[in-house]
Amino acid sequence: MPLDTARAAFAWLVTGPHPVCVDGRLFAGLPDHLLPLNEVRDLLLRRRCGQGTRDAVWAHLVLRSRTEGATWTVGCVGVALPGLTRIAARLSARFAGDVTDIHAAVLAGFLAELPRIDLRRPRIMLRLRWAAYRAGHATVREALDAPVPSGSGFRSAPPSQPWGHPDFVLARAVADAVLTAEEAELIGSTRLEGLPLAEAAQQRGVTYEAMKKTRRRAELRLLAYLCAENADGDAGGDVAVQVADTLAVTSAARTAAELPAAMHRRGSTPAQKSRARVSRRGSDSGVQRCGGQPATSSAISSPAPSTQEAPRCA
Repeated sequence: MPLDTARAAFAWLVTGPHPVCVDGRLFAGLPDHLLPLNEVRDLLLRRRCGQGTRDAVWAHLVLRSRTEGATWTVGCVGVALPGLTRIAARLSARFAGDVTDIHAAVLAGFLAELPRIDLRRPRIMLRLRWAAYRAGHATVREALDAPVPSGSGFRSAPPSQPWGHPDFVLARAVADAVLTAEEAELIGSTRLEGLPLAEAAQQRGVTYEAMKKTRRRAELRLLAYLCAENADGDAGGDVAVQVADTLAVTSAARTAAELPAAMHRRGSTPAQKSRARVSRRGSDSGVQRCGGQPATSSAISSPAPSTQEAPRCA
């Protein structure tokens, strides 16, 4: 698996007499000596590690990756490996096919974000994780939408359902700028993963009430987004046709109900009105106002003179 390969490569960097290290004296909250990258990873994963320390260390690692290349890029992957493994496991949990492509897409999404992520904004690792998640999610959707192979090749199949995992909804909301990555992470961790809200507030350095209000506002926006999306999905041609048919049926029923009363007021019956319309025998009746006796067979068979103008319809 691609992530197993990355784990093996990272192990080579942190073992032996000269492991790749970070100077802990550069960062508040870390020990004042050289730290191998695996120890740095363990320290960053501790809950008491502040967000400022995490961002400072990650900014340092990403800058080293951009300036020095391969060794520090593998180091970034190794430090982020617990989060990447968790994302890959979540995306492939309900996927029945080969999950190698999903794991590779998660790793590729993380690596593609390293050169372009904005290091001035907070929560660098969280944004890197969301980039990896979006890449893996796109691969899952592509695999689910692909035609299903059969014994003789490929065959058509009904489209797959656009749901299946709550994380897909959160990822789509982040992509549509309804939620921020931080809000989606908060909803996912506290609602789906069972993390207590008080503990989430402690990790982020805010009060419980502030975190509760933040999640509440995010969930209200997500609810409005999903309701609007559902309404847009239902508003199509079929509904328009149903509305038009309903109006037509209602109008016809109303006309049928009013017709006998109107005829009764005029003193005529439907049969009389029908006979009066189709039984005209005047000289101006007929299609071309040529009423009277029908033409004989000889008149019909003889062609009209070329100079005679054909009668015009009124």
